[in-house]
Amino acid sequence: MDNNDNNKTYKIVFVRHGESEWNKLNKFTGWTDVDLSYTGKLILINCIKIGVLEALDAGKRLKEGGFSSFDICYLSVLKRAVKTWNNIADVIDLHNIPVEKNWRLNERHYGALQGNIRFIYSFFIILFN
Repeated sequence: MDNNDNNKTYKIVFVRHGESEWNKLNKFTGWTDVDLSYTGKLILINCIKIGVLEALDAGKRLKEGGFSSFDICYLSVLKRAVKTWNNIADVIDLHNIPVEKNWRLNERHYGALQGNIRFIYSFFIILFN
């Protein structure tokens, strides 16, 4: 091992996925594989994916901050994480690096709470505490 290897510095960047459909509805998401969120006018005519816009903005901010080159990308297997990375990679023009997907990077599993509205359960916790 070369002594210079000990002096290398590495940067780790963490990015959360863009807003998902269930984030927008304030639902427990967990491992449910929901897509990035939409908003739009006239029943989804000219719709804009808010989650995609957030991902593109993250890519822009990374690029402006000098983070336009990475050695590897680690993702959960959930499509909201994959689509967020794909949009970031579009902005920083970096589709040629290895992408490792692993279920261990998924969000917390909420069990029976998944799909339920967070407010309702928060209310019951406050009420019965």
